[in-house]
Amino acid sequence: MDKLRYSITLRLYGEEKIFGPGIAELLERVDQLHSLRKATMSMGMAYSKAWSIIKTAEQSLSFPLLISTTGGRGGGGAELSEQGRRFLNAYRAFERTVHDYADEIFEEMFGQESD
Repeated sequence: MDKLRYSITLRLYGEEKIFGPGIAELLERVDQLHSLRKATMSMGMAYSKAWSIIKTAEQSLSFPLLISTTGGRGGGGAELSEQGRRFLNAYRAFERTVHDYADEIFEEMFGQESD
């Protein structure tokens, strides 16, 4: 028998999909690059799509994920809001916890360690 593996993708929903691995990665890249435009470029994502995803999530969550600054001397940029950072950290911690538990159960049920 081939080695079995599984896949879990965590998405959070309200009335519609609010948050998942894609927006989490986008926010992490904004945090690293201090720019939504640079983050989208690094992911090969359209800026308009990223902006739409973030606005939908912010409306559903009732708090801003990003704080944007426009132009000026140092140019514009973006950073995570404090609530956005806490939410992203909670999502990543929840994701790790679910995966750790799933690894345990997978090994128990199928007698194999996951990749």
